[in-house]
Amino acid sequence: QVHLVESGGGLVQAGNSLRLSCAASGGTSSMTAMGWFRQAPGKEREFVAAIRWSDSDTFYADSVKGRFTIARNNAENTMYLQMNSLKPEDTAVYYCGASDNYGGAYFSTHRYNYWGQGTQVTVSS
Repeated sequence: QVHLVESGGGLVQAGNSLRLSCAASGGTSSMTAMGWFRQAPGKEREFVAAIRWSDSDTFYADSVKGRFTIARNNAENTMYLQMNSLKPEDTAVYYCGASDNYGGAYFSTHRYNYWGQGTQVTVSS
């Protein structure tokens, strides 16, 4: 069982930056990937970025490529999402997910079997 806790959300003006953190505890030795997803009001949860645990290879949604960077700290079992040049359309609740299996695409919610509680990111224009 993996327990995930997100932090770092808040209210920022467009063009500014935020860094989200996701701390993992529990069965972290079995993790194969972690990812960030976001959900805006009235919309489905959508993929933002993911990192493969074996080699730290990264994957991004087109909407955030070049602005967001996903990274991990092995020693602390923590994943980060550095968000630069934020836009109002980035406003959403951001969730981190963890996977302990090898099935499913990194951009699909079905890949991840553990989720955090979410952290709100609001970008004002």
